[in-house]
Amino acid sequence: MQVKTDFPYTVREIEHLLIPLSDGTHLAARIWLPEGAEQAPVPAILEYLPYRKNDGTAPRDALTHPYFAGHGYASVRVDMRGNGESQGLMEDEYLPLEQADALEVIDWIAQQPWCTGKLGMMGISWGGFNSLQLAAHTPEPLKAIITLCSTDDRYTDDIHYKGGNLLNENLAWAATMLSFSAAPPDPRLVGDEWRAMWHERLDNMPLLAETWLSHQHRDDYWRQGSINTDYANIEAAVYAIGGWGDAYKNTVSRMMENLSCPRKALIGPWIHKYPHFAVPHPAIGFLQEALRWWDHWLKGEENGVMDEPSATFYLQDSLPPKTMYAERPGRWVQTDGWPARNVLMHEMSLSETGLGHDEQPLTTPVVIDSPLTAGRHQGEYCAIWFGPDLPADQRIDDALAVCFDSAPLEAPLDILGKPKVHLTLASDQDCGQLIVRLSDVQPDGQVARITYGALNLIVRDHDRPQRLVPGEPLQITFELDMIGYQIPAGHRLRVALASSSFPMLWPAARRSALTLLPGLQTLELPIFEGQAIANPFAAPESAPPANISEQRVAQPSRSVMEDVASGEITTIVEDDMGAMTFDDTGLRVEQRCTERYTAHPDEADRTRAEIVWHYHAGRDQSAHDSARDETTPGQFDVRVESHYRMRCDAEHFHLEAEQIAWEDGEEVHRRDWQCSVPRTAV
Repeated sequence: MQVKTDFPYTVREIEHLLIPLSDGTHLAARIWLPEGAEQAPVPAILEYLPYRKNDGTAPRDALTHPYFAGHGYASVRVDMRGNGESQGLMEDEYLPLEQADALEVIDWIAQQPWCTGKLGMMGISWGGFNSLQLAAHTPEPLKAIITLCSTDDRYTDDIHYKGGNLLNENLAWAATMLSFSAAPPDPRLVGDEWRAMWHERLDNMPLLAETWLSHQHRDDYWRQGSINTDYANIEAAVYAIGGWGDAYKNTVSRMMENLSCPRKALIGPWIHKYPHFAVPHPAIGFLQEALRWWDHWLKGEENGVMDEPSATFYLQDSLPPKTMYAERPGRWVQTDGWPARNVLMHEMSLSETGLGHDEQPLTTPVVIDSPLTAGRHQGEYCAIWFGPDLPADQRIDDALAVCFDSAPLEAPLDILGKPKVHLTLASDQDCGQLIVRLSDVQPDGQVARITYGALNLIVRDHDRPQRLVPGEPLQITFELDMIGYQIPAGHRLRVALASSSFPMLWPAARRSALTLLPGLQTLELPIFEGQAIANPFAAPESAPPANISEQRVAQPSRSVMEDVASGEITTIVEDDMGAMTFDDTGLRVEQRCTERYTAHPDEADRTRAEIVWHYHAGRDQSAHDSARDETTPGQFDVRVESHYRMRCDAEHFHLEAEQIAWEDGEEVHRRDWQCSVPRTAV
């Protein structure tokens, strides 16, 4: 990535500023302004997050916000209430209060002397969610958004449920927020008030896993904040961006299809990161692309950004399976909107002879009965920390599934879109999970997962749980995740059907065997029939990185352990985020997490999970002050350990949590939670 310093405008930074809200709460902001903006106002770009502007997102903010300011925008980074140096408490994600606060922030920005009154909003993940949510409120100043790795449906496409199945990421994210939300405000910025603010947060910490577990189908809790309840509410222009290595890619095509506002779409090969520093490469000049978008919608420039094909996708080449790629070869393609005229559905059938192009019915029943430990090589639901999170070779998991293989392909196939399966099956229990994987079987026998889908048969209608009648046939139609992938000639396509996928999904209440019944069972493949284009994006650029010293480099890892006596399988995820010091402020931060997920092949009530987060932050007395026997402003030292545990039986989930905090080595806070949540749908 090329670091730029020769911007058209000199940049002035306001490190810490408080924005007043109508209820008396103040939200902390960090603002980058073009020099002279008070005399010649400019449009503003808002990023609104809970992740702490002075350390949590500071490394990526340094790359991005000064770049926008250097090109004539006021770039504003605001922490939500209860986070960073912002006052108040945060009770949950995406609440109406969070949106109401942001509406006040938008109005405040629009009224500043350095702002023209026009705003854009941008964000990835949480910031992408609330960019859509705020656009649905149609605040007059908000003219355009860029939403990355976000969702239009909080139930079907977030980190809680997948196809109605409980994701283990639900617990992992609750544990992450228990730790992240326990970070104190910086005493250097808020003064002696920091300790009272910190203890208020610790004393009022919500048990988010209980909340999320208590809503096991798509009810009003999930509809709030989901823009698909009425796409027409959004009038601001929307640029929707995703990555094939990310969990939120499905929403890009849905928004292109259903939004009526001006819109564009982009999906590249990336994991859950901004595209100018994401992997797998190729990274792109995302900031230049964003500027084209802002220049058109906020400054009125006719730069052609809306004259191009509205959707751009990266078709990935086939590679041997690997849990993370530095680079993913492929080529760029474009379509005029979505659904695309140059993407056609090709039907294939699943039968005793494999996966074929003829309408050949299955003539004998086929039993799908995976052990509850199957799925260890599926990877993370959402690859986020640059670790070994992508799916590995599928051969071990495919041995525990029912597979249908095609003949070797005579010509390459360009898959672009959401494959769809139509199946008739029955369960021997009143519950069941169906996992469908589409894979690339390579000539040497390695199996690379192309895409997948999962369905909790109880929540096949996401709005209304329905227990199964054992043995009763079910007509099942559902989509696999959207993907762009070229499978070469000589390779085979494989459809693998399994009845569990652990540790990605928490198992159903009982191990269930599914029977694929005689009849026509089909796969629809979306095939792109257009031409590749030259790379339409510039090389990545950024502003200079933050001044950071690393004391310990981030070292994420993932391992699988088998107890050969009991048959239990445990997956261990180590998300060591390293230790660093922000040299400009002296703030040091250390974070690491260990996740353990254990399942038994037959007994669902032996499933359990444990997650431990360690957080350590502070500021030491400087050598200069030590020599003069003075105290460094903002000196502090805090440590927090956060524990989450979950187990289950057939009727309930059982949650336990604990959080302990220390200041200067002395324990100052301890809190425990215990609760049970009925299993109503999962």
